[in-house]
Amino acid sequence: MAAPDYVPAPVEDLARVYQSPPWRPESWMADRPAEITGRQPLGPRLGDPGPDQGYALRLARQVRGRLVLTSAESEDDAIAGSVAIAMRRSAMFGRAPSIHDITVALTLWGFLSEAPADLVALRTQVFAAVASTHHYMERRAIVDAVPEDVLRLDPASVAALVRNEPSRVIAMATAALAGQAHDEHS
Repeated sequence: MAAPDYVPAPVEDLARVYQSPPWRPESWMADRPAEITGRQPLGPRLGDPGPDQGYALRLARQVRGRLVLTSAESEDDAIAGSVAIAMRRSAMFGRAPSIHDITVALTLWGFLSEAPADLVALRTQVFAAVASTHHYMERRAIVDAVPEDVLRLDPASVAALVRNEPSRVIAMATAALAGQAHDEHS
């Protein structure tokens, strides 16, 4: 650790330099209990694993109180659904969530500015009660309804999509509702 200039140092002490950790000749093996061997299973409602996904919850605290909601909507529901989308987006890029992932998710559903009335009517149904742990499947339906090409867009492009192609976002909301209805009947 560095010390201020006025702290005397013994003359015989050598300056410390970086030393790399010892080399390990054998490679690391995934041999811990519950370790996924092989590839991550793919399929509907299985999720998208990525590093430090829980950090999205911490980032979501920064937007509390700034969402544009109707009286029929809950901030907790909007954040829960959007955090799930943000976690999928960050996992696609192989990194931990960032504030841009949260921004993309919230912008996509019109929670950061005034949204078209038909989108608000649909999102009220889509996001209803998804903050409850009992509604995991509904939250997954929201995430699965967002196409990968949309998730790869930057926040400004997502805002332009919502502004210029609201029918595409409404189609995602309709797909999420259909996925939720399918889960109820399964």
